[in-house]
Amino acid sequence: MIRAHRAGIGSGALRPWIDNYANWVSTGQFRLSDGTLARNVPMPNSVWLDDLYMSVPCLAQMGTLTGDRRYFDDAAKQILHYYARMNVRQTRLWMHGWVQDMSPHPAFHWARANGWAFMAMAELLTELPLDHPKRAALMSIFQQEASALRGFQAPSGLWHQLLDRPDSYEETSSSGMFVFGIARGIRYGWLSNTTFRPVVLRGWNGLTSKVNSMGQVEGICVGTSLGWDDTYYLNRPTSVDSATGYGSIFLAGADIIYLLRAYPDSGTTNATP
Repeated sequence: MIRAHRAGIGSGALRPWIDNYANWVSTGQFRLSDGTLARNVPMPNSVWLDDLYMSVPCLAQMGTLTGDRRYFDDAAKQILHYYARMNVRQTRLWMHGWVQDMSPHPAFHWARANGWAFMAMAELLTELPLDHPKRAALMSIFQQEASALRGFQAPSGLWHQLLDRPDSYEETSSSGMFVFGIARGIRYGWLSNTTFRPVVLRGWNGLTSKVNSMGQVEGICVGTSLGWDDTYYLNRPTSVDSATGYGSIFLAGADIIYLLRAYPDSGTTNATP
């Protein structure tokens, strides 16, 4: 809605809706004592990696819409606070959930949660002023995850349901998210075209193989709560009726088009959006 409003769509009719939702993100949603966005369901004081995408792009867009840098500050704070709690140094990937009173924390690198975080960072870096004091730290986190994802990509171009478990199935929605984020990173100069172009085009080719003759997207993991054992994630079913995979493929395809226009030499891949 913010993008539509910025483009002049709706003659201002969207602004009350925008302000209502943005106000909820800024002041209504439950937070931990340090300001980290959190939930009390299914466990008290729990942080879901998914929520970076449910909050940060909205805050980033509001920063651009209003010129109020406090929105950018809050968005950057969320990324940095989540990173401090949920990024696993050994893998450079994110755990799905964190609970304040749980120790130690089981760390499962659910692909779609990592995708939500990666897209949130891409959206924020797109809008964040170049002189913002946290930009360098955020850029480092984005580049770190991109490098980690490069190492976990399957030969098909897709990524696995549990990123570090090649025995788990290849999952479509997360793969679309990673293709979107990497393509955005190349286009804006945050990632090396030489290094990441083969990754993102192989990913796009893998995604197109998941669209069947009816136009349905296969291999999308259904909605998933926090799990505390790998069996939970390994046994989550897939469904062509899960909308998440459709949205991520649209986003990935759009940025692939922009990427191929910016760098028309497609090299050895046959990627065609």
